[in-house]
Amino acid sequence: MRILTLGLLALLYSFLSFSQENTSIEDIKKKKYYTQKLSSGSIKLDGVPTEPEWEAVEWGGGDFIGYRPFEGKEPTYQTKFKIIYDDKYLYVAYRAYDAEPDSIVQRMSRRDEFPGDWVEINIDSYHDLRSAFSFTISASGVRGEEFISNNGNNWDSSWNPIWQAKTNIDEEGWTAEVKIPLSQLRFGKNPDKVWGFQIQRILFRNQERSIFQPIPQSSGVWVSGFAELHGLEDVKPQKQIEIAPYTVAKLERGPAQAGNPFQTGKSSNITAGVDGKVAVTSDMILDFTINPDFGQVEADPSQVRIDGFQNFFQERRPFFIESRNIFEYELTGSQAGGDYDSDLLFYSRRIGSSPHSYPDLTDSEYADVPQNTSILGAAKFSGKSKNGWSIGILESVTQEEIATIKGENSERTEIVEPQTNYFVSRIQKDIKGGETVIGGILTSVNRKGNLNDLLHNDAFTGGFDLLHYWKNRTYYIKGSAIFSHVTGTAEKIYNTQTSFEHLFQRPDSDRPSVDPTRTSLTGSGGTIRIGKSGGTGKGEKGRVFNFDSGVTYRSPELELNDIGFMQTANEINHFTWAGFRYPKSFGKFRNARINYNHFFKWDFDGKLMFQLFNVNAHATFQNNWSMGSGLNWNTFDVSNNALRGGSAIRRPPGFGQWGYINSDQRKKIQAFAQGSYFVGKDAVMNFTNVNFTLSAQPIDAMSVSLSTGYNHSYRKQDQYVSQVSYGDVTRTIVSSVNQNTWRYTLRLNYNITPDLTLQYYGQPFITRPEYEGYGYVKDPLNKSYEDRFHRFTSSQITEQDGSFMIDENGDGETDYSFGDPNFNFMQFRSNLVARWEYKAGSELYLVWSQGNTPDTGDYWEQTLNQNLFSNLFGQQANNIFLVKLTYRFLK
Repeated sequence: MRILTLGLLALLYSFLSFSQENTSIEDIKKKKYYTQKLSSGSIKLDGVPTEPEWEAVEWGGGDFIGYRPFEGKEPTYQTKFKIIYDDKYLYVAYRAYDAEPDSIVQRMSRRDEFPGDWVEINIDSYHDLRSAFSFTISASGVRGEEFISNNGNNWDSSWNPIWQAKTNIDEEGWTAEVKIPLSQLRFGKNPDKVWGFQIQRILFRNQERSIFQPIPQSSGVWVSGFAELHGLEDVKPQKQIEIAPYTVAKLERGPAQAGNPFQTGKSSNITAGVDGKVAVTSDMILDFTINPDFGQVEADPSQVRIDGFQNFFQERRPFFIESRNIFEYELTGSQAGGDYDSDLLFYSRRIGSSPHSYPDLTDSEYADVPQNTSILGAAKFSGKSKNGWSIGILESVTQEEIATIKGENSERTEIVEPQTNYFVSRIQKDIKGGETVIGGILTSVNRKGNLNDLLHNDAFTGGFDLLHYWKNRTYYIKGSAIFSHVTGTAEKIYNTQTSFEHLFQRPDSDRPSVDPTRTSLTGSGGTIRIGKSGGTGKGEKGRVFNFDSGVTYRSPELELNDIGFMQTANEINHFTWAGFRYPKSFGKFRNARINYNHFFKWDFDGKLMFQLFNVNAHATFQNNWSMGSGLNWNTFDVSNNALRGGSAIRRPPGFGQWGYINSDQRKKIQAFAQGSYFVGKDAVMNFTNVNFTLSAQPIDAMSVSLSTGYNHSYRKQDQYVSQVSYGDVTRTIVSSVNQNTWRYTLRLNYNITPDLTLQYYGQPFITRPEYEGYGYVKDPLNKSYEDRFHRFTSSQITEQDGSFMIDENGDGETDYSFGDPNFNFMQFRSNLVARWEYKAGSELYLVWSQGNTPDTGDYWEQTLNQNLFSNLFGQQANNIFLVKLTYRFLK
């Protein structure tokens, strides 16, 4: 892998030659297309645009140009289109010429996966030059849609409007007809409308993309470079109303537990609710849900961390996905992509999460605890006005959750989650067509109930952000400033001060110190970034130099985790990313890029905590294989969190490398391999990660993939185990840890029709951290690794009944003890889903979900995979069968 990286770097560096400039975006004239309104008649949606109504307009296109890989060149085959409209719909017809119709790739897939040959239209109906609605239709009839924001830097495929399309293959290639309800678009009331639009096509067998409106890849823009759609006279805003009642029938079967009245092995229930959408104006939408079904078609992947940091899971629930671009507020969002980039002011998975409390049980008691907090109702008002105001308001209420506890002769209840109100408001204003964007956000969490010692009573966060482009959106400066304020009982605020994210109790820091009498905390954070995201490509390879550099900070008292996501406070990060891109095809390459990154971190005591340097290179070859590799050099590392409130600890510097290779995605069988390793100085730590995916498309209607991943990590002596008292001092117990993790993932998709699909997802997972060589931290910042720790001798440590007894002073008496941290964790999750969209926006789901998280006990004699397959599948799993029916009423 090292030879691969050095060779690729040397090859790409050899191309760093300056030459003549290419055409810039400001020199390209925007094309115009004039549409017409239908005066009579209607379009029969059959994929063949032969109705007389289509004759009202001329064919556009026929002059598409190459975008990838041969930018600016004549594409292999041309594409034409027509656009017409009536009072309710926008219609688009395509003629995709192809001299080899039998070679048109008609692969099927799930919605939004864009299989085979396809064509799409992007519509900037706001005409704000920043956002657009994308509608894609494949030659096989699979639909896909995305909401485009940030001038093409963000494509959100979770947006799911209601629209229709049909396709047809003929001797000239293939054709399509698209019918988009105007109610699914957003636009102002001005009588003479001009919309931006772009049409692009993929010729799959050549991996060739062509576009109607020329936009250089080096420009760094997308929506602002669109062509213009004229002739939209008397297009009236639609009073969109959608009501979608649903019902879910659930049957659950699993292993019974003797004596447990709540685990009898079977249960069933029926629930109902309604989702709705109302257009308050043509560009502002009110979404609401009552007793929502927030079940997920695909389960979250299994994750286990032993470093103390939180796991992050993607949002999959439709209500929160809709218009989420308006509510997004990243604290940093850097191109360099450090750990700080996961921090968010609004993390919607906090709403409806599992209860924060679990009842204390006696040996004879059993508890029935809700798996998730029920959402009584939620409403969301969002949209963008013709004056450039983006507005988002979200309100959600979760109910008080109560656990029922039964013993041999008793029954009681206990609150495990209080009633909670979540509120988010987000506003942004485009100035000068989006060249400057200012915005703000305000969130609040308000709780009632008797869990105040576990949870904050109230939590507020807010922020202000600014984005400014110049030189035709080539350069930008971006900044944000945020605050947080949480209140609660003295006990709860004490718990927050001493939590993993804050650790005020660290003995080597007095900024700030723990105050057990406080009942509130107020913190701040912010980011300033400057960068270049486009520009004029140079030379025949279109070489472009871009960069992104800045500083982001979180004050020690910043607390976001009531409604946001924050890994840790008390840090100041500097980051820089710079790279050369070669977007045009040259030699053996379709495209290539080379990047440099560096990262520095300090805490608020002014101490340097972290330094890392990285170079990486990537290339796609003319045969459509791609590969990349990178080198990491960590020169300095001190962690304030690793000892969970003990002092900061120095960690060894190290060196690492990673790489990947991806086969030709056009083939029926595809493979992807990725690997990485990192080695600390003097081999006191090492990390290895290997992933391999094999995908097959035996027929156009079916795809299957199998992935396997293996992760190994070893840390010598500095893995946190526990904290114990020894006289007047606190000992931080540490050990070596050797952790192995295996993950397998199987996915299968079978498309009976584009609207009738069968999907399977299954993932067995196992991880085993093995702790050994226990000791305590002696001098955590000592430059000598061995001098940082005292390792217990055999006479100082004995094991007894799952605990370790320590006789530190050798007097024959136990001075302190701690539990055995070793464990196995294994889990199997799977879903089999049949989905039928029997009417536009109305769906029937049949779901079989199977899961198993067994009590692994002591399986240390077996290998990891023997453990997984002999025990995970050797025990009875929990099976859930669901039938969900949704019917959508449209007006």
